[in-house]
Amino acid sequence: MGEMSNFQLGVIGALFLSVASSVSIVICNKALMSNLGFPFATTLTSWHLMVTFCTLHAAQRLNLFVSKSVDLKTVMLFGILNGISIGFLNLSLGFNSIGFYQMTKLAIIPFTVLLETIFLKKQFSSKIKFALFLLLVGVGIASITDLQLNFVGTILSLLAIITTCVGQILTNTIQKKLNVSSTQLLYQSAPFQAAILFVSGPVVDQMLTKQNVFAYKYSPVVLAFIILSCLIAVSVNFSTFLVIGKTSPVTYQVLGHLKTCLVLGFGYTLLHDPFTGRNILGILIAVFGMGLYSYFCTEDNKKKQLAGDLPLASQVPN
Repeated sequence: MGEMSNFQLGVIGALFLSVASSVSIVICNKALMSNLGFPFATTLTSWHLMVTFCTLHAAQRLNLFVSKSVDLKTVMLFGILNGISIGFLNLSLGFNSIGFYQMTKLAIIPFTVLLETIFLKKQFSSKIKFALFLLLVGVGIASITDLQLNFVGTILSLLAIITTCVGQILTNTIQKKLNVSSTQLLYQSAPFQAAILFVSGPVVDQMLTKQNVFAYKYSPVVLAFIILSCLIAVSVNFSTFLVIGKTSPVTYQVLGHLKTCLVLGFGYTLLHDPFTGRNILGILIAVFGMGLYSYFCTEDNKKKQLAGDLPLASQVPN
């Protein structure tokens, strides 16, 4: 009982850290890109991952955690896949309208459910599927304003969905199958993620912005925001692996849509972004769907626990 309570506290802490750090980095990056004119998102992400690896390496040298070796081929393919998924998401945003990009992000949940059902034989109750449906409808109402289709953008979106879903499922599966912690897996894979984005980032950003990241004039204010963004990213990357490892890829995506709602709210409150009744309605529906998802997952977990076959790391506790 005490072990389960500690696990639940750990999950709640991971969820809070993920939400707080993700909302913080969105606000920081919005100021960096929109207000200060630094548009190189993919290259910035490679810097995030390099700083994350350096931070974890320093922590490992200080004996704050014990490094655990993972099969090099596994961790290399995993890191490269995650790096590619980030590149495809950024390209999807660049080649599609904002509305279609939001649809791409919404499609990740049902596709993850489909993959886990087919390949991992995971069962999702009709109640949980209904809660996810409400969540997706709410976020769609709140965030989708236009839908403009084009062939290249659609292909990039499909690739982004596939690589993101597979990457997040592997994040959960590798931690459980190989018995490695989120910190150990992130430490092993971050160099490969950073490397693929460091090489491809300037090319992707050049395609999207028609600007060269190496020719950009870096002012002290821009450098300060880049450093701040990289420091926050350490927490974002760590909490991402932590949440997926302790819960599930679907729960992580649900949490991601909570962040979307919070970012919309903070954008209106702090940055005075336009906000309509449609946004409010969508956020309320989404939050209701999240509440139902959490409640139904908790009820399912209790039933499994009573049946004596509940694994400790289930989808989400109360």
